[in-house]
Amino acid sequence: MWTQQYFKPRREEVLLATLPKSGTTWFKPVLFSIMNRTHYDDLATQTHPVLTTPPHDLVPSLESYLHRNIRFPVPNNPDDHDPQLFHNHIPFTSFSQPMIDSQCRIVYVCRNPKDVVVSLFYFLQKLRNKNLPPISLEMFFERFCEGTCSCGPFWNHVLGFWKASLEWPERVMFVKYEDMKKDPSFHLKRLAEFVGYPFSVEEEKQGVVDGILEMCSFENLRNLKTSKRGAAALGVISIENHTFFRKGEVGDWKRHLTAEMADRLDKIVEQKLTGSGLTFLC
Repeated sequence: MWTQQYFKPRREEVLLATLPKSGTTWFKPVLFSIMNRTHYDDLATQTHPVLTTPPHDLVPSLESYLHRNIRFPVPNNPDDHDPQLFHNHIPFTSFSQPMIDSQCRIVYVCRNPKDVVVSLFYFLQKLRNKNLPPISLEMFFERFCEGTCSCGPFWNHVLGFWKASLEWPERVMFVKYEDMKKDPSFHLKRLAEFVGYPFSVEEEKQGVVDGILEMCSFENLRNLKTSKRGAAALGVISIENHTFFRKGEVGDWKRHLTAEMADRLDKIVEQKLTGSGLTFLC
């Protein structure tokens, strides 16, 4: 397995894990800003990496190296570098034992499945080969409900990290996209505490928390020049940066799914998550 051969994180490293279209593009700069704020303490400057570097260049994804079967880059002296932040869509159940044993901290972000299926559909539509026959939202919805999308069953992915967060709460943090949108200040401080970079009282008084939230707001990120031009190399494909940004709204599914579709997906997810304690309310 690639992770066993080429990727061996240290205890201090941080992994952001998500399903596609579940907050990846938003949380990458958020976590980067938390972990690197002592290096770039002036959030107002236009040279801050978050403002000059696309999210997927800012935080490397394991899949980019996995698909090319090459080693994940590490500093020459692994004992003398700042903790790295990296990302992956790989299910927890596919992690190699050395990766689990590394004790690295994992932040898992999940999103309401109804918003995921809509956002994922429109994202993949932009990438779909024009020579292929079109696929409707209804057809894609069927695949999602059957668990046959390219990312696999939604419920298996979230359950893997959910159970890990219950077993190792000091190592795996489970965050809901909707909670972060509802109370960003509270959850930003929770994230900072978990990854080992808590905000001091003085920092809060100086407005550092609010500054990071403003700089990393979905609206600000979407309107950056770096988000409107260039492309990100993810694995063997290149994706234009603007493609990663759509609406980022909670409940946008209501504009796209029928009541019958929503009810069907709710029942499937509820049945798959039965007994786990994990629920989705919106």
